Amino acid sequence: MVNTPPQVGYALKHAQSLLHLRMEEALRPLYLTVSQYSCLHHLRREPGISAAALARATFVTRQSMNAMLQQLIDRDLVARPSRAESGRALPAMLTAVGTDALDAAQNLVDGVEQRMLAGLSATESAALARGLAACVNSLEE
Repeated sequence: MVNTPPQVGYALKHAQSLLHLRMEEALRPLYLTVSQYSCLHHLRREPGISAAALARATFVTRQSMNAMLQQLIDRDLVARPSRAESGRALPAMLTAVGTDALDAAQNLVDGVEQRMLAGLSATESAALARGLAACVNSLEE
């Protein structure tokens, strides 16, 4: 049998699948999914982002995002005004409880990322990040 290196796309998908699984496991004690964590993360980066933009950023449908936001509102992690100031968009914001939950989740996710990168040097890790960014840029063009 010939020992050939795996195809990059397959290796990337395998790593992504395992990363998602390990993040789900890590977030479970906080009763958060990876999608919910991603939503909270984007709300910290862009307070008031619309649900449509949030859906695109977290790779879910608008309908799924509306349901997810309602779950996060019910848990007092996110707040939205009852009426839009202008137009139809109801901007979402992290609450203090949501900020605390995100801080705890971020520590867990950081641990998973450190585990994933443990076999790489700092130079290799930086090169991997640059390479993946270049791949994304090439596919977005």
